[in-house]
Amino acid sequence: MCIVWSSLFIAVLWAVFYLRLPLIAGTAVIAAVLLATSTWSGASGLVQTLYWAVFLLIAVPLNLPVLRRTLISDRVLIMFRKVMPSMSDTEREALEAGSVWWDGELFSGKPDWSKLLETPAPRLSPEERAFLDGPTDTLCQMIDDWHITQEDRDLPPEVWAYIKDNGFFSMIIPKQYGGLEFSALAHSSVVMKISSRSITAAVTIMVPNSLGPAELLLRYGTDEQKNHYLPRLATGEEVPCFALTSPEAGSDAAAMTDSGVICKGDFNGEKDVLGIRLNWEKRYITLGPVATVLGLAFKLYDPAHLLGDKEELGITCALIPTDTPGVEIGSRHFPLNQAFMNGPNRGKDVFIPLDWIIGGEKCAGQGWRMLMECLAAGRSISLPALSTGAGKLVSRATGAYARVRKQFKTPIGRFEGVEEVLARVAGLTYMMDAARTLTAAAVDLGESPSVVSAVVKYHLTENMRTVVNDAMDIHGGSGICMGPKNLMGRVYQSIPIGITVEGANILTRSLIIFGQGAIRCHPYVFREMQAVAENDAAEFDRAFSGHVGFAISNAARSLWLGLSGARLAPSPVRGPSRRCYQQLTRMSAVFALVSDISLLVLGGSLKRREKLSGRLADVLSYLYLASAALKRFEDQNRPAEDLPLLHWVCEHALYEMQHSLDGLLKNFPNRPVAWLLRALAFPLGKPFSGPTDQLGHQCADLLLSPSDARDRLTRGLYIPTEPGQALANLEHALELQIALVPLEKKVRVAVKNGELSPAPEAELWQQAANKKVINDEEFTQWQAADAARLEAISVDEFDKAALACHGKLA
Repeated sequence: MCIVWSSLFIAVLWAVFYLRLPLIAGTAVIAAVLLATSTWSGASGLVQTLYWAVFLLIAVPLNLPVLRRTLISDRVLIMFRKVMPSMSDTEREALEAGSVWWDGELFSGKPDWSKLLETPAPRLSPEERAFLDGPTDTLCQMIDDWHITQEDRDLPPEVWAYIKDNGFFSMIIPKQYGGLEFSALAHSSVVMKISSRSITAAVTIMVPNSLGPAELLLRYGTDEQKNHYLPRLATGEEVPCFALTSPEAGSDAAAMTDSGVICKGDFNGEKDVLGIRLNWEKRYITLGPVATVLGLAFKLYDPAHLLGDKEELGITCALIPTDTPGVEIGSRHFPLNQAFMNGPNRGKDVFIPLDWIIGGEKCAGQGWRMLMECLAAGRSISLPALSTGAGKLVSRATGAYARVRKQFKTPIGRFEGVEEVLARVAGLTYMMDAARTLTAAAVDLGESPSVVSAVVKYHLTENMRTVVNDAMDIHGGSGICMGPKNLMGRVYQSIPIGITVEGANILTRSLIIFGQGAIRCHPYVFREMQAVAENDAAEFDRAFSGHVGFAISNAARSLWLGLSGARLAPSPVRGPSRRCYQQLTRMSAVFALVSDISLLVLGGSLKRREKLSGRLADVLSYLYLASAALKRFEDQNRPAEDLPLLHWVCEHALYEMQHSLDGLLKNFPNRPVAWLLRALAFPLGKPFSGPTDQLGHQCADLLLSPSDARDRLTRGLYIPTEPGQALANLEHALELQIALVPLEKKVRVAVKNGELSPAPEAELWQQAANKKVINDEEFTQWQAADAARLEAISVDEFDKAALACHGKLA
């Protein structure tokens, strides 16, 4: 009997932690059960006294803040002060930038899925839809990417004019200043569609609508600055660029040597104007060679104390017309054969008035905070849109190519090796588009999701790399022979650009996603750090005690969800996606537990153990990406045809999370802790094996023939209809090949029955026509389909003169 009641007591204790009851409520529940246990279990008086002694010894200190602080948290606070790593101003500002959104729920170990599903489904307004179907389609029709990248190495003048005249540079600018004032979703959709036609054109349009002068002016500019610049930026009268990167400062922007000194000087005929004398050298600046207004980041100094007592004011941002004396601008870099304008600029003893600082004098030294806050929103839109555009192009074009290209008398898409690759293309594209739209929706809701923006920037550009490499494998020779018919070549060349800009991917994964996420998204860590920094013992006590309960709760949840296979975990939906929610809930609990223990055991050294933090970043990332896929499936009213794609994404994400956690536990420096974590996280072993071959077959099949699912997956892609366009040729050939399937079956049956002799394809169809297995109309249908097929898989060829060197860059 005593064993039964003791077991019940332990079960209730576990349930209290699993359900995360508040401290006082949990204590009351345990006390009540203990009372019942000691009364009805038949335990001796000595045993009952021992029960109550242990209970009171733990419960009293935990529930009395004064005693808890004296015995526990004040001592821990002293230890934290010693081990907590120092934090630079730039690190602090980066951590404080942006907002916490769904990523906070994923870090909780117990995500409230209703919060995600109740987020309004992203929708374009009628005006935005009309812009996509009108001016954006027209721009895509005007673009000849081969001519742009191979011959002119620039957009044609008429394309530049069309972009400016139709407001493509003004998507983020409010209508009161002459802009389009589009939503983040519309901005993303425009970039995505154009990127499927030309990376050069997409990047040209991305920059004025991303981190740069317009965004900084909208958030921080003075009224005078806004009224002067924003209307000119909206019409394209002013072309902006933003100069941050310098030879010694790439990912480490704090290392920049570009400087400005507060002083007095002559300006526009006036004497003793209070201003800044600047010296800088920047590189990799997109639109720099054609910019008329330069956004500049530099370190500001005030050695003469003209503004106050502080000499080093910090990173500052200013707007400088490029015709200002001393500014050198116009040379070009040539990034991987992409023709968008990019180049260095320099300034020597350039004097500017103080009111050229974005936001005026009050924003002197606030540049890094401004940039980090803007980056969170900008990084959420442009590169994810460009990457998703590549995924949609690959899905549409490579799926069609794999169906019309034949080897061994069989479409190459029917070979299992190719099918495996096509499945990955389809699944990753579904995941990318889901993450793109969900993140844009968050921005439209007013969020500035700094951690999520790093997740989508890293994973969508990396997935672009994966799907384009897969496409090159399938296209083979036609993928490597450059020319107007090659849809993949320039996209393939552009991959490292997205990987590099707006935070190099290696550092984004190993330092930012988890490093920033662990502090910003965790319900207690940031509060603890602030309490330590401010020496606030009372706040530290509240945060630390909550943190301990949080960690124990996630340990209990991880073990239970692992033992039960998460089958009893709540799900917001019924049906075929239910298990996805349950398994993601399990992995959220495991992630929260492993993160907490890693932070506790490794402390500040986790910041330097980038391989471990990178694996934790992967888990957080895949939790978000799979969440986005589930949200997309619900927003689109659960189309049954899309279930293979949804399941592929979820199974892929679960396997990748398991793989990352397994790698972390194998390399965790404290081996006993690693063994304990493995027992809690995977008590019955590793349960996830990734998408099955059958599931992959279903996903690949969606790309090989026209269907609603294929159209949904590639929606937003520009699909030309003009004859001679490479993608139009593939679409036309695919339609004819699918229509030919009944005739192909008829011919195969005739061969099997001995009516026709086996022969090469052209001879076989001629034989079928001669022997009246097919009629003249059907033979003409085959001839048209075969001609379209041959045209779709043809490659470009040039005479020697066409490939001769044609001079220096402009």
